[in-house]
Amino acid sequence: MPRRSAFVLIEVMVSVMIVSVVISALLHMQGSTTTKLSNIKEMMQTNQYKSFLLSLEGKYGFEKSQMDMERLVENFDLEDDLRRRLKSMRAELDYKVIKSIDTNEFEDENNDSNEQGANEQNTNIGIVFEIGKTILKTDKFTSQLIRIRVQ
Repeated sequence: MPRRSAFVLIEVMVSVMIVSVVISALLHMQGSTTTKLSNIKEMMQTNQYKSFLLSLEGKYGFEKSQMDMERLVENFDLEDDLRRRLKSMRAELDYKVIKSIDTNEFEDENNDSNEQGANEQNTNIGIVFEIGKTILKTDKFTSQLIRIRVQ
């Protein structure tokens, strides 16, 4: 029986199929990585805008308003490219109170239970803790921040 030295057509087709499956898996992995990378980049930009909002403690975010993002970052030293991008971006701020805690309520309960003694000085320091949610909406993203304000 003579020995053959070449591949049969079936063997070549099987090897081409194996190579094509491997290539398609590699392309799929790269596509997933690219998508995740763009999501991470977008999340970093959103967090940067939120940090601008938080750094201006009492100036913005505790009311319902509309503004351009350039006004939000007017006190920061930024690159011209970023400042140009923010100039065209409109933002809407919406603040909602979640819970308000007045410390005077707790002192009144203590004074009612301790009224048996002599004259006590009534020193109500009245601190109000307000827990709220600021929603920052633009045409590209919506983000929420939980904020605490002490009055």
